[in-house]
Amino acid sequence: MRIGELAARAGTTTRTLRYYESRGLLSARRTGNGYRTYDEDDLKLLRQIRTLQDFGFDLEETRPFVECLRAGHPEGDACPASLVVYRSKLAELDTLIEELTSVRAQVAAQLARAEAAVPGGPGPKCELGGHV
Repeated sequence: MRIGELAARAGTTTRTLRYYESRGLLSARRTGNGYRTYDEDDLKLLRQIRTLQDFGFDLEETRPFVECLRAGHPEGDACPASLVVYRSKLAELDTLIEELTSVRAQVAAQLARAEAAVPGGPGPKCELGGHV
């Protein structure tokens, strides 16, 4: 298939595919007239990249998954290098969750102090800026 068809089937743009190619994640074959051609394996690679990016993986983090698929494995996470990336991403997410939990606790404490300082809290306001 040509680049436009692959882009449409993968839900992306031809520009993105050319970028992936420049980064070594996608390899195009060329026809005699210079057109890029791709096959179903390339579509599988793209779907793996897109899924991982939807999960928050950056482009470079997808490389072990792509290489695993290129090595002939049925899934991109069937290789040890992919598992290392999963573990690293989980550790990163755990750190972010801890940071967000801390910030949430600080905001909740600030809200509790503010509410304690104003018995009953401020009254509701109507959309026109007056009190109800």
